[in-house]
Amino acid sequence: MYQSPTAEAEIAEELAAVRPGLLPRYSAELPGARAAVLTRLWRALAHEPLPWVTGRVRGAHSLALRLADGRTLYGPPADPYATSSYVTAVRLDRERHDDPARLMTELAVPHATGFAIELGHSVASLALSRAGTDHPKEWPERDWEWEQRVVDGHPFHPNCRSRPGFSVAEQLAYAPEHHPVVELGTIAVPAAGCLVSGAWPGELRAGGDLLLPVHPWQAAHVLRRPGDRWRPAHPLMALRTLALPGGPHVKTALSARLTSSVRDISTYSIGASAALSALATDLTARTDGLLHITRTLGAATAHSPDLAALLRESPEMYAGPGERVIPVAALPTTSLPDSPAWLAAFARLSLTVGLRVLDLGAALEAHGQNLLVIVSADGTPLRLVYRDLADIRISPARLARHGIPAPALTGRLITDDETALRRKLFGSLVAGALAGTAGSGPVLKAALAAAVPALPRTPDLAALLEGPVPAKALTLMRLSPDTPGDQWCALPNPLVLEPGA
Repeated sequence: MYQSPTAEAEIAEELAAVRPGLLPRYSAELPGARAAVLTRLWRALAHEPLPWVTGRVRGAHSLALRLADGRTLYGPPADPYATSSYVTAVRLDRERHDDPARLMTELAVPHATGFAIELGHSVASLALSRAGTDHPKEWPERDWEWEQRVVDGHPFHPNCRSRPGFSVAEQLAYAPEHHPVVELGTIAVPAAGCLVSGAWPGELRAGGDLLLPVHPWQAAHVLRRPGDRWRPAHPLMALRTLALPGGPHVKTALSARLTSSVRDISTYSIGASAALSALATDLTARTDGLLHITRTLGAATAHSPDLAALLRESPEMYAGPGERVIPVAALPTTSLPDSPAWLAAFARLSLTVGLRVLDLGAALEAHGQNLLVIVSADGTPLRLVYRDLADIRISPARLARHGIPAPALTGRLITDDETALRRKLFGSLVAGALAGTAGSGPVLKAALAAAVPALPRTPDLAALLEGPVPAKALTLMRLSPDTPGDQWCALPNPLVLEPGA
């Protein structure tokens, strides 16, 4: 049985000490947070290739999962594109479960214990995030204010708000949804011992040293040495990336597991950043002005993933007079997606750009955090901005067909495998950004049906229309810690989505 002290109780105890006035709201938010995480977990149980789920029986109003140990798990039909918290409880045989951490513990599958702990932290941190959030109805003026409106994190990951290693005080001090101002520091490192890509600014040099920006959590818990105070900044959705007022965005190393991954910065990423920015210039020049990609201005590492940073353009610089730049993940906080016509126009723009860049030779990781949309004063979607090239995929063969020089890179970013390229784009854009904006399978279906007729007919589009939609198997990956790399599942195509699929 699940008998350890729960993350919910631990956070409540810490909250009573550091922000007691928030405790009643935190307690009130817990049931909704459990449902939000349970809904994400149920999506995974229903659709991911989990080896201990041996059968799925779909009814008009229910879904039954046959487990390898002979038990059966019962719940509602699982819409893989739904973002509402529609799963409030499931049954494992006759036992009702509304707590995803307790459910995972009772399933007792390999690696369930560690994942259950993460789920518990996700619920508790999500309740804390919701408790401390009040957003005005008016649209924000600054880019970081848009980012801080995204409270629930990843729309489909059960670990949407899992932040192990962060105390309540640290979440309140550093997490974007709590609206803090974070004092970034720097650590001096001899320049001769660093790798630099691009132009490192004079402001971050001192004699023969480079001054590497450091997040205060990293300085305290990983580097265990205080940095020199540098500049105040506003945390963005990624938490470890922050906006300098009037300046660039700073991506810092944060050696903590947020959602799924440890957010440090590899030497490979630093070394590749300048070449990727150059490729971005070639790609955007061929998108008829529909896409901007933020450039990495400079990047540096002390040859350690724990001590590295990138300086990146702010997406705001690509907005014209009267235009706004909105992170796609923040669109559901507006009324824009409520309009079927607007959603269809946004889907058409996103697919036009994504498929065009894929044909040129790059598969973007175009989920709601990386992708932003520029809208006119009346909200019309005009152009896209993409940021963070660290996890795209590049096809030298496709680039060559268009006369684009391939960057001098090797390693995980480079592949000509059609499946890998399409998974990267479709899994992030369709199963991620567009689904998260639409909020349900039927709404996504309508938007795609309206958008597709205007798209150029290409083999990539045919693959999207004719097959299932790839998506990262996020729960399978957390339950398979010894399996490196991404694992995938096949979601029902929303254009042919059956009720209860």
